[in-house]
Amino acid sequence: MTQWVGWLRRLGPEPCAMVSVLATEGSAPRGAGTRMLVTVEGQQGTIGGGQLEFRAIEQARAILDHPRGAWRIQDYPLGPLLGQCCGGRVRLLIEHIDPAALDWLHDAEPGRMLETMLHDGVIARAVFERETATRQSARGDRPDVGARFVEPVGERPRPVYLFGAGHVGQAIARHMTGLPLQLAWFDTRPEQAEIDGVTVVPEEEIDRCVAEAPDDAAILILTHDHPLDYHLTLAALSRDPVAFIGLIGSSTKIARFRSRLKADGIGEETLARLTTPIGVPGVHGKEPDVIAIAVLAQLLRLRGQ
Repeated sequence: MTQWVGWLRRLGPEPCAMVSVLATEGSAPRGAGTRMLVTVEGQQGTIGGGQLEFRAIEQARAILDHPRGAWRIQDYPLGPLLGQCCGGRVRLLIEHIDPAALDWLHDAEPGRMLETMLHDGVIARAVFERETATRQSARGDRPDVGARFVEPVGERPRPVYLFGAGHVGQAIARHMTGLPLQLAWFDTRPEQAEIDGVTVVPEEEIDRCVAEAPDDAAILILTHDHPLDYHLTLAALSRDPVAFIGLIGSSTKIARFRSRLKADGIGEETLARLTTPIGVPGVHGKEPDVIAIAVLAQLLRLRGQ
């Protein structure tokens, strides 16, 4: 994820350190690429909590006493030394952020590659369109001056085309914060324009929103109107496949929709692309927040597909 890039872009005048997980071996609380920012009195993000994070914060605050650009690499076995039972190893890069060396942030977008070079008393970074990532090890000699790391800036958030701004739609949007998902939210009712993030689209133009969804998008259909739900479902199944099409509904509604879709020429293979009802199976409850969390968990299971 690229949340840490946003933190750096909003960096204030207060001295700040960044802790980066360079590599892990065995069981570890967070993976390589995880970052957190640390100031004298606070922090943003987490590398997994516990004694590992406590020690890392200590080291981060200690490096604030050194010049901007200063860095060090620390290795931590997650066993008796830290009183953690993970049993793995973590290698951290801890640096005193130099605001004058953050020009690379202008190009830091998901899908691009980030190069980090360790120099004497300074870290240089650059962003490339194409580059091969380098896998780091948490064992062996620690990287020193001249070491070079290449990693993705962050995974591209999955686009979520959410149709419907009722109670469940609002709960989905609310709980999406902090997840690797990018919301595009639509409703046909003019009064829903008052909800932050909602785009009101006339019903006769709603097909365009379905057609414009990228191939890796998840389309969620949960409007206030069953005929509109059907129209959107038919449009979603009639276009090129997307990563996910989800429809909210009771068993009666779903049975009627399936029958109508077949009558409208949707074959069994295409119909199999429709997930309904939505939400991770086994999560019970009709409260909007329960449904929202079950649906978002279902979308997170798409990662890597």
